[in-house]
Amino acid sequence: MTQLNETTLNELVGRILGDLGGAVSVPLVRIGDALDLYKTLRDIGPATADDLAEAARCAPRYVREWLAAQAASGYVHYENGRFSLTPEQAYVFAEPDSPVNLIGAFDTAAAMVENQPKVQSAFKTGRGVAWGDQAGCMFCAVARLFRPGYVNALVQDWLPALDGVVDRLKAGATVADVGCGHGLSTILMAQAFPNSRFIGYDFHADSIAAATAHARADGLTNVDFKVGRAQDFDGNDFDLITCFDCLHDMGDPKTAAAHIRKALKQGGTWMVVEPTAGDTLEDNINPVGRLYYSASTMICVPTSLAQETGLALGAQAGEKRLTEVIRSGGFTHVRRAAQTPLNMVLEAT
Repeated sequence: MTQLNETTLNELVGRILGDLGGAVSVPLVRIGDALDLYKTLRDIGPATADDLAEAARCAPRYVREWLAAQAASGYVHYENGRFSLTPEQAYVFAEPDSPVNLIGAFDTAAAMVENQPKVQSAFKTGRGVAWGDQAGCMFCAVARLFRPGYVNALVQDWLPALDGVVDRLKAGATVADVGCGHGLSTILMAQAFPNSRFIGYDFHADSIAAATAHARADGLTNVDFKVGRAQDFDGNDFDLITCFDCLHDMGDPKTAAAHIRKALKQGGTWMVVEPTAGDTLEDNINPVGRLYYSASTMICVPTSLAQETGLALGAQAGEKRLTEVIRSGGFTHVRRAAQTPLNMVLEAT
């Protein structure tokens, strides 16, 4: 029998126990969000379990057990019989515009678990799982996951990092947001640059309906949303075309790159926002790579394989591979313009 290294084994078991604690926290965090338990505790804490139950109009026994689990996870603070959120905990769980609000990640994790049977079957067939066929409201969860990053970086950091783009947007430009999903990125740009005109395209009709509803709710008149694929959407002479966290999900990103190149006017810019990744597996063996490879297995690769060509770049394709795809469309200049711990921004001209 192979001799076990007890230290190595205990370290592995300890890590797995930590992972399991996080996994079983997914439904509890989503309950806390759905019932406003985090926000209520932020507002009234330090509070007893009964105080929180009364303020949130929930059953005390459930709230007491929920709080115990949250305290054991380090998600809420417990001291002298009372619970509260530290400023850091509130920043993660109770501030929707915080750059590190991670509620959307828990929603995405839940959708990934629900998606298991379809992806598991695809492992045997090699076929994909279409975006609209994935379990639950996967596209809702993903939109919420990416929202904090877009709110805190898109207008403030990413667009200014592009050569001359902000000046064009201020003066009045025409912009296509390809693969716009629920339109959060499109709407943020439209709000920031009222002199410009924005069109959001996505191949998923339900997402376009949701995006249109969001734009109407915000009273925007300089944005429209249309069903359209990246490789053949209508329109041309765009000053700027953007793709947020979607190029790697496309079945045929090379054809999409070529079509985007033709749709840009002379001197136009393509902004490609993609998950942060190194160019090799060795570069991505870290906590961020772990999250992205897992999401890619359950979401990104199945989505791409369900489309024509099915290139399946994956969420950790890396800058070198992405640049090859972008250049295949006729772009001659590609550079990394900005980056965050979770995203990299490529500028193509």
